[in-house]
Amino acid sequence: MSLFTPRKIELSAVLTFLALTAFLVSTGCGYTTQSSLDPVYQSISVSPFYDKTPEYGLQAPLTNAVIRKFVADSRLRVKKPDEADLLLEGVIVDFQRKGLIYDRKDESTQALLVVIASIRLTDRKSGEVLWQEPVVSGETTFYTRAAGLTSGRLRGNAESFMDPVRSFASEEENRAAAEALEQLASEIVYRVLEPW
Repeated sequence: MSLFTPRKIELSAVLTFLALTAFLVSTGCGYTTQSSLDPVYQSISVSPFYDKTPEYGLQAPLTNAVIRKFVADSRLRVKKPDEADLLLEGVIVDFQRKGLIYDRKDESTQALLVVIASIRLTDRKSGEVLWQEPVVSGETTFYTRAAGLTSGRLRGNAESFMDPVRSFASEEENRAAAEALEQLASEIVYRVLEPW
């Protein structure tokens, strides 16, 4: 065996790697900015969400957030119901608060807030229900009054865009509800645009 044999193997491995890299770059690795939604659908109408929970003030911020996200994404144009290809309907079915951390007095200092909705997407022209999802959720955590702390601001873009929720006793819980609704709106829009 000569001293040059290992170099030939090394060079062969490098050439194989370069060929594989060139192939992956040329094929795009399967990533696309296109929606997997059928291209026949170009527009959507978002019905106001119905709220079955005992809480109030959740449906308008959620409906507005969903519409805002479709407008910002621009793959589906938001139109009036009689002009749209698709109709999105939803119901807020549950609103949960669960204590996560407790102090010595057994009072919750940090809590989890979850908003759960059921949604349905319909081909408006044919009336066919394309899919329905019984559970889509948005959640966040927040400090309670017992903690004596405040987050000071919303996470992500909720503070900039989300309609304020003003139905709860503390500002922390109002902020948490806005964050959970913002996350829920993102989940709903993603589910519509990427139905697979």
